[in-house]
Amino acid sequence: MKNNKDERYTYIMDNVNRHLQEVIKDGYEWVFIAVQGSQNYNLDIYDKDYVSDIDTKVVVLPKFEDIIKNKQPISFTKVLDNNEHIDVKDIRVMFETYKKQNVNYIETIFTPYKIVNKKYADLINPLFENKEKIAHLNINQALRCMAGMSMEKLKALQHPYPTIIDKIEKFGYDPKQLHHILRMNEFIKKYAEGKSYEDCLIPDNIDYFIDIKKGKLPVEEAVKLANDVDKDTNEIKNKYVTEKDELDTETIYMLEDIIYLIIKRRFKEQIMEE
Repeated sequence: MKNNKDERYTYIMDNVNRHLQEVIKDGYEWVFIAVQGSQNYNLDIYDKDYVSDIDTKVVVLPKFEDIIKNKQPISFTKVLDNNEHIDVKDIRVMFETYKKQNVNYIETIFTPYKIVNKKYADLINPLFENKEKIAHLNINQALRCMAGMSMEKLKALQHPYPTIIDKIEKFGYDPKQLHHILRMNEFIKKYAEGKSYEDCLIPDNIDYFIDIKKGKLPVEEAVKLANDVDKDTNEIKNKYVTEKDELDTETIYMLEDIIYLIIKRRFKEQIMEE
């Protein structure tokens, strides 16, 4: 289906644009939309046995009246007919996840698969220009998030959740959860060693991870590997987490300024329209 790099990029971006049109159709004022998931790690698969979903996160803006009426910020997931997911997040909610160093959100400022609203491009570009600073604004919290994600995936490895029960029935476990556990282990090692977040996102041995994702390991071996690797990930976290969190307050202030300037521009536009 995707025989070369250009075809793959076009396929992914066509789907990102399709997701964006869904959000626009629903009447949301958007800032940017970005891919979240396997495409960002070069672990997406498109063959007869396995086709990776394309999931996205889109940053949207509140209306002036939403602020005045103290309405809850927008935060929900829209599931498409093909089971792809669009996470729709108010800019304030999205930026809080950056401060919390959540890996699934931080990756959206590193992905090459994104569309930025030209109306806000000049104001949002500092987010992407300072992505490494944002990914390191609280190193302790980042390490805790990586270890926490590994633990979540371990709990899900053989749990018959409705979305993965078919995998468990077929393999005795969900290979996708195993590959995430292994990915987080490599991720936390690189991050703790001081490598760039961009390097952390892409595993060294992509073919191995894809084999794992396709369920090449028997269940007994997979479960033992998952437990051993998760334990190692937590030991790395414990080794490198310091007694006190050190926050990069300058970067936090930058994030808050971006929110302020973008919402200010949007509200000015709304008031002028009225």
